[in-house]
Amino acid sequence: MILVIAAVALLAFSALQSTRAALTYVSQDYTASLAVSEIGVTLQENGNDISSRNYSNNDWHETTGTLLTNMIAPGDKFLPGKAYDEKISVLNSGKIDEYVRVTITKSWTRDGEKVTTLSPDYIELGMAGNGWLLDQKASTNERLVYYYPSVLAAGAATGDLTKDITINNAIASKYTETTTSDGTYTTITTTYQYDGVQFNVDAEVDAVQTHNAQEAIKSAWGVDVNVDSNGTISLQ
Repeated sequence: MILVIAAVALLAFSALQSTRAALTYVSQDYTASLAVSEIGVTLQENGNDISSRNYSNNDWHETTGTLLTNMIAPGDKFLPGKAYDEKISVLNSGKIDEYVRVTITKSWTRDGEKVTTLSPDYIELGMAGNGWLLDQKASTNERLVYYYPSVLAAGAATGDLTKDITINNAIASKYTETTTSDGTYTTITTTYQYDGVQFNVDAEVDAVQTHNAQEAIKSAWGVDVNVDSNGTISLQ
């Protein structure tokens, strides 16, 4: 049984405006031959439950929340170059052990449309370590795929995957200038590439049963893993 929780944080950025964040929660489940009675997973941010999906009593129970709501103090404005706390972790809120994977996607949008000419590299997530495995083959500068190698016991939480988020202040130097003249006056217009755009961070959490771990992970995630005697997985 694989369980997916997607949390999308959309943060509007402008050098002269405060910022907003919103979470979109999406879930999807896949069938497997093993009947799992009580599986569940919860996305956590800075120690607080944000979204969850748990199966019990023959029904799904879901909650949704909002990311980054407390990132900026009231009255403050978002500052490029400043690191803001953004600790993402995963709680096993079910009653069976599981493995979890987190996929983080970064992008820029303008008026709801993705802007492919702007670099996701400037959306910087500080990674906390804590044993998370980066899948180099599946990751790009836009998408990061991390596996938690240990069995996540029922009721337990992972160590933090991320610790903070920063928009690199180098975006302020990304601009173009155009010069026009009417014969008397010369006008220089400066256009900042990142003005009026939004940066987007999408965190998707997958949970997979530990029973027949290699086969379950291959079927659910499409990756080959090794599983040692302690249940710890490693990527092949």
